[in-house]
Amino acid sequence: MVNKVKRIAVFTSGGDAPGMNAAIRAVVRTCSYNDLHVYGIYHGYDGMINGDIIRLEKGDVANIIHRGGTILKTARSKRFMTVEGRQSAFDILNAYEIDGVIAIGGNGTFTGAKVFQKEHKIPFVGIPGTIDNDLFGTDYTIGFDTAVNTAVEAVDKIRDTADSHNRLFFVEVMGRHSGFIALNTGIGSGAGGILIPESKSDVGQLMDHLKKMATRKKLFNLVIVAEGNENGNAHELARIVKENNDEYEPKVTVIGHLQRGGSPTALDRLIASQMGYYAVEALTHGKSGVMIGIQNHKPSYIKFDDAINKVRKPDKELIQMASILSL
Repeated sequence: MVNKVKRIAVFTSGGDAPGMNAAIRAVVRTCSYNDLHVYGIYHGYDGMINGDIIRLEKGDVANIIHRGGTILKTARSKRFMTVEGRQSAFDILNAYEIDGVIAIGGNGTFTGAKVFQKEHKIPFVGIPGTIDNDLFGTDYTIGFDTAVNTAVEAVDKIRDTADSHNRLFFVEVMGRHSGFIALNTGIGSGAGGILIPESKSDVGQLMDHLKKMATRKKLFNLVIVAEGNENGNAHELARIVKENNDEYEPKVTVIGHLQRGGSPTALDRLIASQMGYYAVEALTHGKSGVMIGIQNHKPSYIKFDDAINKVRKPDKELIQMASILSL
């Protein structure tokens, strides 16, 4: 490695995601191997402003790879959105002689890093930590695989009740602007319908599909709904179906924040470890203003501008396949 930095800080920001701790662990241990000082910033950008910073050693990240959440905690900071707040954060980093920062988070985290880096010339590298999997430039974001597995496990349990009572269930998963969780959960659980923000689904088509099921005496079905679906959330869709089809008494389950918690899957631990390692390597080789991605199992370096502004959408063929398999 070409050491162009000596003191690296790492923090987590925005929503928590399973695997963040694995990324923190990888950052600390890679820094330790390369004789770099590493500091943990608690509570995201707010902690940067408040000076809530500690030196991290290898022992501090022992036995955390399997833990959900983030040992560094996370928060959203309104103060960091101001020039004065960012100046205070810079003064703190300068006092600790920190010359490189690794930000683990999503779109908002990278937006803050981009602005801060432009104003104060401290290099930032981002690690995509969000269960939504919607950041451009990476096949997976940290936490997505765990969130899908958690949702599929929940749907499998709901299926038992739905089948026993011959009922229709609308299951709502997280995803205000992104349908990756809903799409993968629907395919993985064999759902009869999937409604996501990126695909303009006609409620009438869903009604026709359910009526076909009813004529076959199949009143048991599962419909996965992303919370940001344009036709309404799970409760709204269940109401529409009940008003227009006497055959069904639909039930609703909202999985909610269960998807953010729990022990990360092996895949999330693996990609988080890779990204943590590659983030340190990027800083020590003079890279900045980039997000670490994994594409085709290899590292990619995506400019913050692209990660923030370019939109990643679910594959159209995967959406079509899901529709065919649900028939």
